[in-house]
Amino acid sequence: MNPYEAISAATTPEETRAAMQARRRLRLVRIVVIFTVLVVVVATIGFFYGRHWTRQAMRDALPQLDGSISISGLSAPVTVLRDSHGVPHLRASTLDDLVMAQGYVTAQDRLWQMDALRRHASGNLAEILGASLIAHDRAQRTLQIRAAADRALAILPPDQLHLLESYAAGVNASIATQSAHLPLEFRLIRYQPAPWTPRDSLLVGLVMFQDLTTSFPQELNREALTARLPENLIADLYPVGSWRDHPPAQPIVDLTAPQTDIPDVPLDESQTKLRRPAVSSASVEDLLALQQTLKNPVCEGCFAGSNDWVVSGAHTATGKPLLSNDMHLAHNVPGIWYQADLEAGDLHVSGVSLPGVPFIIVGHNAHVAWGFTNLGAEVQDVYVEHTRGSGSTGEYEAADGSWHLLLHQQEIIHVKGAKDIVLDVPATQHGTAVTPIISGIFPSEKRSLSLRWTIYDPANVTPSFLAINSATDGASLVSAFSTFGGPAQNLVYADDQRHIGYHSVGKIPIRGSIAAPSPISPVPADALDATQEWVGTIPYENMPRSLDPPNGILATANARVTSDDYPYPVTLNWAAPYRNERIWKVLAERSAATKDHLTPADMLTLQTDVYSDLDHVIAQRLAYAIDHTTKPEFTTDKSAAKRLHQAADLLRDWNGSMDADAAAPAIVVATRAALWTLLLNPQLKGQPEARFDLQPSSTPPTAASLYTWGNKSYAEEWLIMHTPSRWLPSTNVTWDDLLTAAVSKALVDAHAPADLTKWRFGQFHPIDIEHPIYSQSPILQRVIGLPIGTGVQPQSGDDATVKQVGRSFGPSERFTADLSDLDHSTLNLVLGESSNPASPWFMDQWPAWYHGTTFPMPFTNAAVDAAATHTLTLTPR
Repeated sequence: MNPYEAISAATTPEETRAAMQARRRLRLVRIVVIFTVLVVVVATIGFFYGRHWTRQAMRDALPQLDGSISISGLSAPVTVLRDSHGVPHLRASTLDDLVMAQGYVTAQDRLWQMDALRRHASGNLAEILGASLIAHDRAQRTLQIRAAADRALAILPPDQLHLLESYAAGVNASIATQSAHLPLEFRLIRYQPAPWTPRDSLLVGLVMFQDLTTSFPQELNREALTARLPENLIADLYPVGSWRDHPPAQPIVDLTAPQTDIPDVPLDESQTKLRRPAVSSASVEDLLALQQTLKNPVCEGCFAGSNDWVVSGAHTATGKPLLSNDMHLAHNVPGIWYQADLEAGDLHVSGVSLPGVPFIIVGHNAHVAWGFTNLGAEVQDVYVEHTRGSGSTGEYEAADGSWHLLLHQQEIIHVKGAKDIVLDVPATQHGTAVTPIISGIFPSEKRSLSLRWTIYDPANVTPSFLAINSATDGASLVSAFSTFGGPAQNLVYADDQRHIGYHSVGKIPIRGSIAAPSPISPVPADALDATQEWVGTIPYENMPRSLDPPNGILATANARVTSDDYPYPVTLNWAAPYRNERIWKVLAERSAATKDHLTPADMLTLQTDVYSDLDHVIAQRLAYAIDHTTKPEFTTDKSAAKRLHQAADLLRDWNGSMDADAAAPAIVVATRAALWTLLLNPQLKGQPEARFDLQPSSTPPTAASLYTWGNKSYAEEWLIMHTPSRWLPSTNVTWDDLLTAAVSKALVDAHAPADLTKWRFGQFHPIDIEHPIYSQSPILQRVIGLPIGTGVQPQSGDDATVKQVGRSFGPSERFTADLSDLDHSTLNLVLGESSNPASPWFMDQWPAWYHGTTFPMPFTNAAVDAAATHTLTLTPR
């Protein structure tokens, strides 16, 4: 009987009420069911409509590849040939047309990235992305990067300004072409890109400058950490060199010989001779927040830099040099580099460009090839200023004792969906340079800290690579770099006359005195300390360099490039030496093994090499420690003892290769991280004593997290091999016990499986490259329904291998130039040329990067014509 029949049949009021309630419940159920069905139907329709709309939007945003496009400003047609990977090969009649076409084509594939880069540099991201980016924008405005670009633009030579204007005209023509079907990112965020200007190209160049030279957080981290540690431990943490170093100009050394004794950590003069200002008042939380805001470091132990090397024809199968370069940077979608081939008149150059900047940054022309690694020179100093007053009447004290009004720069930060933020950035002046006071980045900092940086000298913001791209041999290439302002780099090169060479480039400050330079201060210096005032830069002819060395090999990998007797301080914070050492050893061994028949394939094998001498040495020491521990926690608990001895056996039998499917690398890398907590926390004032329990660590980050030294891994190796008693916690354990405790803690913290043979390093240390916009919304990812990044993938290698990698860090390209036949050169980006997931060139290069293969790099007209799959002609309007 249904509720309606029940009402008719009811004989009492109670039965009637019950029947009516049943009727209402039934009606409610029907409404809920109908509503649910409608919601599901609407959601399904909405989902498929959303997918259709996004897919259509992405397809509409794909560039025209064939036929012709008329644009204003060209003097003659420009041919754009694209090969199977979408690499544009541009042929123009004039340089102006070529640069304009480069801007147009680059914006076809990378307009969103170019816009994001200029906004990142200038501190304008909150305007489109909202309040979550305020901290980022505040930091960028305080650092005065946009002001640095404006000052550089004001003094730019007319010929360089003209080239930037031509490039901007090409970008703007591309924006006009795309206006009706902009890339999806613009449509989702609902804004139009502003016209491109020469200043924007300078801003994009300054993004790279910032990524490769920002060291001031490490100065502040070091200051805060050392203030909390016993003085007798500081030198151990901050080595400035090692027995493993191999500067490129150094005489040949036998790197194959075993090292039976690791020498003491070398000290630098600055640790004892510099006048110390007041102790840091910035909190650990503020300093760690800055690291997150600046995304520095991008991975533990990684050094933003690269590998590069060159071997002479004496070692190659062809008798001509081979040059290889893989630049290590943060991974993004799309990747930082855009491959291009440019030809106009006598200029013909091919390689990788920086979207937003004309010409080729790394590559080769018809006569010479070149590559870079980051030198890591100290081009930033933090000063503790003497100030009084506030606001418009605030003053700072100069070195001569006089007082001057603080300079002020007003910045307005536009915030999407919120009120504008007005930011006042005070500044002092050192010499002719304006030095912004950066204390506002740290809410807890009570001192007035100013930053001096080479970008604040507008002459150092040099945008043009034309002379570099046009070099006719190694000598003219080196000459072209003589005016290069930075970021300071290690340049290696080879030419078709069989010369190979190395030269460091970029402006590096001299402090105190030209005749007798002062040591670099490792922490903020007193603003009145004359020994830390900049008095010039290292003369170009005195920079580290080498030409045609007798051994026929040159290599750099961010490690120390200066000899012990080099007269100018360059930096205290070289990268760890392991990658550089490995490259020298492998090149020497392979050239001997192949009887000087090295090929481009050998270069790629070395670029993807994942042997780690650091991890191998530490693994053997850990196995020994487990075998000899006497700590009851690790001997009486049978389950724990069995697990530790299984770890020891895996470590002992391991060959040192950081393979993705091996267990030992996961054990040693996890232990290295755990060891620093056990070493530092007991020594830090106010931190708890070392713990050896077998529970996962859930303590928040401490001051130990401020230890971010480039040579940290060498300090770690030195401590483990020397086992100084001063580092043992007060429980008087032995180093064997401490190292065993680190292994135990690592296994628990890293959630290692019960059977350690099933642990996989690649899963513990994966790669994950995601789109900065699309990855923020799982719903949007489902709607797009296309790959928008790599996802979490296992990978081999770590911070100490030639293939230096982190979760979102690693080789941003792999390039090898074959000077015997440039058509045999190779180049591989991480993902692809396009930023559009609907493009076949969005991630087509990823499988090759991931699996360690590469692609040919056609250069001659015949090779390019044979490889071309699309032809577009840009014609004058």
